[in-house]
Amino acid sequence: MTAETLITIGVIGFLIFMSFLFSGTETGMTAVSRARLHTLESSGDLRAGLVARLIGRRDRLVGALLIGNNLVNILASALATSLFLSLFGEAGVFYATIVMTALLVIFAEILPKSWALAKPEQFALFVAPFARLVVLLFGFLSSAANAFVRVLLAIFGVNLSSDTFMLSAHEELRGTVEVLHREGGVVKQDRDRVGGLLDLHELEVSDVMIHRTNMRSVNAADDPEIVVREILRSPYTRIPVWRDSTENIVGVVHAKDLLRALNDVDNDASRIDIMKVASKPWFVPDTTTLQDQLNAFLRRKAHIAIVVDEYGEVEGLVTLEDIIEEIVGDISDEHDIEVQGVKQEADGSVVVEGSVPIRDLNRALDWNLPDEEATTIAGLVIHETQTIPEEKQAFTFFGKRFIVMKRDKNRITRLRIRPVE
Repeated sequence: MTAETLITIGVIGFLIFMSFLFSGTETGMTAVSRARLHTLESSGDLRAGLVARLIGRRDRLVGALLIGNNLVNILASALATSLFLSLFGEAGVFYATIVMTALLVIFAEILPKSWALAKPEQFALFVAPFARLVVLLFGFLSSAANAFVRVLLAIFGVNLSSDTFMLSAHEELRGTVEVLHREGGVVKQDRDRVGGLLDLHELEVSDVMIHRTNMRSVNAADDPEIVVREILRSPYTRIPVWRDSTENIVGVVHAKDLLRALNDVDNDASRIDIMKVASKPWFVPDTTTLQDQLNAFLRRKAHIAIVVDEYGEVEGLVTLEDIIEEIVGDISDEHDIEVQGVKQEADGSVVVEGSVPIRDLNRALDWNLPDEEATTIAGLVIHETQTIPEEKQAFTFFGKRFIVMKRDKNRITRLRIRPVE
């Protein structure tokens, strides 16, 4: 081989290496985790800050890398064609096409991009100075090309400047956790906790409250001994107090305040004035989001609120624990009453109390029943059937077979659910 041929081969090799850098940099910079970069930058990694600034204008960076990559690829292919023409005549065009396609696909596409995808942060940090140099050289051309592309697309009704991310930050994080769960990187309990936290801004207090029909409360007009006995027998620390009607909540008694009051009167319950022990009730609209209600609980240092509808009628009550349970799952202590709401049967079916919330059932069994139109599993059946079913009636929807086992007046109290084969 002549010296000129060897030089040409060396230049082609160098250009393929440059193409390797361009392709790998593009993949590494687009695949890098912003969260990981922020952590590295906070710990003092200067290259992480450089990468963050570069991907801050991602269109300019990618455009510059594409210009450089195409430039070296075309130049390498032109030199290879010239070299093979001098060696093999007209057949050299064919040989050059085959050889350069193989070299560029393997060493300038698959190899660098696979490497960059496997270790995006490490690769991005390594090529950060190179990427900065490329932007300095081709940044102006990239900006001009991007402007031309925007004008061209605008002719066809596509306005890139007004496009926003299709997924919100919450949806993107939820999707990431779901993917990691499917791949085995996140266990179900952790996925549910993250999902519960992300759902707080979407759910309302009416979705998690204890309905007024299930509220434990005391009548302010009852004898003090009866009221004290009811409160001390209750498994709950805070008990609403009503007068004249169960929907007329006039106070909330804390068991610890009651015990202090009993101590002051030598444990003589007949001397207790329950309204002096009770604190003023806090009423909140049923449309308040759990995120806002959680912040309000923390701000007021409160643990219980009475939920009312748009007409001011009492719908139920919500506690700080109810909201926390949406994040961490069911919290039970030594005073909680165990309610058997969900029971797995040997035949694969599930017997469910009608009052069980759909969200709790989905979380417990990893189902995906919709909870937009109804809160409880009985409410879901009534909504889907548009009627109040009779006992032993069966329905199929959402991939499940629902059989009404028990009905009390207009309430479905027990259901059997089995997956459709």
